[in-house]
Amino acid sequence: MNIVLIAAWVLAVISAILVPPDRGYLDYIDFRTLGLLFCLMTVMAGLNRLGLFARAARKMLISVRDSRKLELILVFLCFGSSMFITNDVALITFVPFALQVLEFAGLKRRLIPVVVMQTVAANLGSMLTPVGNPQNLYLYSASGMSLGRFLGLMLPYTLLSAALIFLFVFANKNVPLGETPVQTETQSVCSWKAVVYGILFLLCLGCVARLVPVWAMVPVIFAVVLFMDRQTLKSVDYSLLLTFVGFFVFIGNMGRVETFCGFLENIIDGHEILTAALSSQIISNVPAALLLSGFTREWEALILGTNIGGLGTLIASMASLISYRYVGAAYPHKKGRYMAYFTVVNVVFFTVLLAAGLLPGTGKG
Repeated sequence: MNIVLIAAWVLAVISAILVPPDRGYLDYIDFRTLGLLFCLMTVMAGLNRLGLFARAARKMLISVRDSRKLELILVFLCFGSSMFITNDVALITFVPFALQVLEFAGLKRRLIPVVVMQTVAANLGSMLTPVGNPQNLYLYSASGMSLGRFLGLMLPYTLLSAALIFLFVFANKNVPLGETPVQTETQSVCSWKAVVYGILFLLCLGCVARLVPVWAMVPVIFAVVLFMDRQTLKSVDYSLLLTFVGFFVFIGNMGRVETFCGFLENIIDGHEILTAALSSQIISNVPAALLLSGFTREWEALILGTNIGGLGTLIASMASLISYRYVGAAYPHKKGRYMAYFTVVNVVFFTVLLAAGLLPGTGKG
């Protein structure tokens, strides 16, 4: 059951009691963001179904002979790939892969630290680009900022995150490994489908850069994937799209309620980064971005706050639940230890990055 989806539509229905449906509802929906999300999720689902990302990871691990290098590769695969294939897809692809590799290598004792760091890495690597996660895509689209400005804003925090992740992993004891801890790839990737999905992905990036119209890409991607690989369409997270619509309705309605609007604007004003980061701990960073964007135009602060806010609690970034479910399914007895380690590491990263975000000159705190 998708709790966030249910919450979004419960709020939408309640707000509709305060503001009865009218023609203004159509103005609430950001169809550009919805179209971009559909296109990117469809292409990423197709590439993941081909096994392309896992195959690339196996090739990177062929010559690994010590535990430290193995862990660095497993973690930074999530960090680097999440910038382009989203934090969700990075974790769906590389957490099961890491569980398998660590078991083959005789490193099951390192399972929790590695998966936790993979999760942190995916959430932090994805903040660099507009396509890395849903809230970035929405805020980038809604703000109208240039790609260069977005990358320039997030690059210092991405570099700081990479340095922290490296230090955490490098601090672990290094032990030699025996045979290469990866299975031989037996299934080949369908090359022509990979090429088609690659072209579609480049076109999606063109949409993000506003070089290709979204209204043209949505039917193209739907038609191509329907003809080429229709099972992929079943893998798209439509609940996320419906969640966005629910929050669009709620935010649009509440923006027409003067009392609520004034109250929230007073809370946010001058504290955008802190408000976004802390509210993400309770309602997750995607809903926080959608909600707060209706009451402030400090876009850079919202982008910083919601990305930093993806750290912290397990629900701060819904992508974090993916790793937890994989570990819980494979090793139910490790859930408690996983949560404890996850919380400690996330609090450390959250504190450091929030402190950096609140430094004078970095945006409104």
